[in-house]
Amino acid sequence: MTTRDVLLIAHGSLHPALRRELAARGLTLRESRRWQDADRSEPQRILGAYTWFYEGLRHPLTIWGMHRFLRRQGIPLFVWNQDAPHYLNRAAWRLDWLDRAHLFDVYATHSLVDTRRSFADSLLYLPNAADTSRYHLHGRTLDELREPARYQHDVSFFGAMDGLRYKEMRGRQEFFAALGGRLARRGIRFVFRESTGMSIEEQVALIQSSRINLNFGASCDYGAPVASGLPERCYGIPACGGFLLCDKRTHARDDFTPGDNWAEFDGLDNCVTQIEHWLANFAAARDLAERCHAHVLVQHTYAQRAAALHNTLLAWHQGKRGRLQ
Repeated sequence: MTTRDVLLIAHGSLHPALRRELAARGLTLRESRRWQDADRSEPQRILGAYTWFYEGLRHPLTIWGMHRFLRRQGIPLFVWNQDAPHYLNRAAWRLDWLDRAHLFDVYATHSLVDTRRSFADSLLYLPNAADTSRYHLHGRTLDELREPARYQHDVSFFGAMDGLRYKEMRGRQEFFAALGGRLARRGIRFVFRESTGMSIEEQVALIQSSRINLNFGASCDYGAPVASGLPERCYGIPACGGFLLCDKRTHARDDFTPGDNWAEFDGLDNCVTQIEHWLANFAAARDLAERCHAHVLVQHTYAQRAAALHNTLLAWHQGKRGRLQ
């Protein structure tokens, strides 16, 4: 039997770390800017074909043709959506149409909140992860991070914060403006800054010099009833050894265990309360941070995500469809 060891990657946008880890699993990636240019030779070796989720909205006829060809060859067409449930402000009727059209065979997504849209016969919960080629201890040790004197900041956040330019960032900008005022009145040292232009080294240095690293909001939450999928920072910060305090998100309990390897807050008042608690209990914060660090390295790297996707595509060829783990 011919081994299925080829992936077609059309229309770009597949996360670079996921591409790297898929290749590390022995898969050959044939990448092309357009489906028409894809190397479709030896179809018996092709495990699956990837396209950008939004190609189904932008160029539905192209994706329909891609779907028909692949189905005739017994090859699944898969996507990974990291924008649900916001979908970058795409019109609801277009998304409803795409859901009914079922142009995809495997729909991987970081959020399952939008349950009425599956877009495919097979649904895979595939959250973000830590890119450990960039986000890691960078020569530090966890023991070093237990030294209180090395910290320059009590609380920090870096990320997209321009609510004037991007309406999906307004809630985050307003939250940190209000939080900053509360912390200043308490004499708590904080840094909240836009991440544009920051190098990986600068990001890691800020994480490792802050007792508490916050997450609040994500562009994919805009217009959604609840915060759901976890942004990449929720895995990258722990991978660097940082202590993460995150806003309450539905999928946190799928990926972590609150109180053991996860700390969260619910609203501005509770955020201040949680910050004061963890600053007053530095050793307990470092205990939790170390458990979270270990958990992320075992469960939430792109190597694990590549394995999940690889196994899902193999299962599809074996006739296993529906909600996949």
